[in-house]
Amino acid sequence: MTAPAVATSDRIVDPNGDLPVTLADVEAARTLVSGAVLHTPTLHAPRLSALTGADVYVKYENFQVTASFKERGALVKLARLTPEEARRGVVAMSAGNHAQAVAYHGTRLKISTLIVMPETTPQVKVAATEAFGAEVVLFGETVADAFEEATRISKAQGRIFVHPYDDADVIAGQGSLALEMMEDGPAFDAVVVPIGGGGLIAGMALAFAGRSPATQVVGVETQLYPAMWSAMTGEARPCGGPTLAEGIAVRDVGVITSQIVRRLVPHVVLVDETALERAVNAFLMHQKTLAEGAGAAGLAALLAEPERFRGKTVGLVVSGGNIDPRMIAGILLRELEREERIVSFRLTILDRPGMLGRIATLLGKLGANILEVHHRRTFLDVPAKGTRLDLTVESRDQAHAELIQKALEGEGLPVQRLGAGGADW
Repeated sequence: MTAPAVATSDRIVDPNGDLPVTLADVEAARTLVSGAVLHTPTLHAPRLSALTGADVYVKYENFQVTASFKERGALVKLARLTPEEARRGVVAMSAGNHAQAVAYHGTRLKISTLIVMPETTPQVKVAATEAFGAEVVLFGETVADAFEEATRISKAQGRIFVHPYDDADVIAGQGSLALEMMEDGPAFDAVVVPIGGGGLIAGMALAFAGRSPATQVVGVETQLYPAMWSAMTGEARPCGGPTLAEGIAVRDVGVITSQIVRRLVPHVVLVDETALERAVNAFLMHQKTLAEGAGAAGLAALLAEPERFRGKTVGLVVSGGNIDPRMIAGILLRELEREERIVSFRLTILDRPGMLGRIATLLGKLGANILEVHHRRTFLDVPAKGTRLDLTVESRDQAHAELIQKALEGEGLPVQRLGAGGADW
């Protein structure tokens, strides 16, 4: 990136200003979620602290019934419906956590719930939403298409539309999370919050500005979807592309949320996909907890810009834990490759009996575990009496991987590293 990855606001924090949502709204919302939404723990994370150089505390919103903070805002919105509005039912648009939150609490409160999801939504998410009691309508290719259909249904059927983020009740509900963090954790120098449409960070910023004004609320977005960053800086950047943080892959931030964020949030950090992958892996390996890409974005910011947070007491929110198991498997393998605990080599060897056994014996003596072997005889750049051998092995660390390569070269074998910084396959 040629431009700075941080949006900075020099606006003066004024929690008593003319904002559309206030600390009093957040505090009132807290009474509605109490007992109906889990008061999730805020716990010290010594291993993440060692990894990042900050004193890290984590709030585990992935412990909620639907594995996401979205329950808070959805519940407050639903609980404040009049009896007549509740009778008419609600409609929401979402391809993920908001859908399940509205479905779960709508069913619990005996409110008819209809969720519009894009036709491209993975079936596992559709099934999960239906399992919580909602009627699901699949419409269009994109979230924007689904939004238009949800709006049409709201008008045609008289259902109340439950916006995923740009709603005062939803914002106030999300802010209840911050009140719990302040009660359960230390005095934070900073809290780092994922930004999609801005509902979570808007609610949290209101709470911290009113209760702990010395705490800096820092936002984080993926580089592929810098919508709030653009709103704060006035520099329009394109939004789009496949991202691990699909929960915050939002092209258009809210009107209400952006007003609050501009006033109360001084920085928005942009993180790349590698930082997100490392963060998801770190939560699983160090904290033994499952974080989706968006839920790990706060930790990704610490990994991407450690000097910004070094030595500070920092609060993170695992905002959600809904992630495809296949994606987790891929992330774990990719991280092992980055750490050079899985390494691949390409060798050109003589095609004769005993060569593969000789190499396997050498690797065994070095303590390298062979994971995959591929013989390739048909390439024109391989001698007629030779063969290409691709090996993937498990090593202890980078030094061990280098030792393995030197030992193979010491046997007179031409060795080429593949992937993870080496040549392409």
